[in-house]
Amino acid sequence: MDNRITIIEGPTPNFDSVDTDIVMGINGWTAGLSEGPYLYDTARTTLRTFNGEALVERCHKAWAQKTTMFLEYRDPIGMKKEVPIVAARAIDSDGGNILILWVRQDPELDEESDIDIDFDDVDFDM
Repeated sequence: MDNRITIIEGPTPNFDSVDTDIVMGINGWTAGLSEGPYLYDTARTTLRTFNGEALVERCHKAWAQKTTMFLEYRDPIGMKKEVPIVAARAIDSDGGNILILWVRQDPELDEESDIDIDFDDVDFDM
């Protein structure tokens, strides 16, 4: 089974972070997408396509068989990348079909949030 949606031509997709703040209720349904044993960020990307409904159907078939669906693309320097797709929706518009994909990405680490450990306060008894 083909478990990849490949972007053949065009720019690198933009991934918009999805806010999963359950307390405020903003985009709360996406919180369920990030549940699991590992920490992930959920992002959304919008793509133009000729066959959005068929691509969503491929996603549904893969998920029904407990297979991960991937979005395959090239990054800005041309390296092949892939991210798992966790939700998909196709929309018909005047300009053609639009495919909205929610993907799972590794969390972005903020370098300013590093924990500084002061070893001067630690007693090393040997």
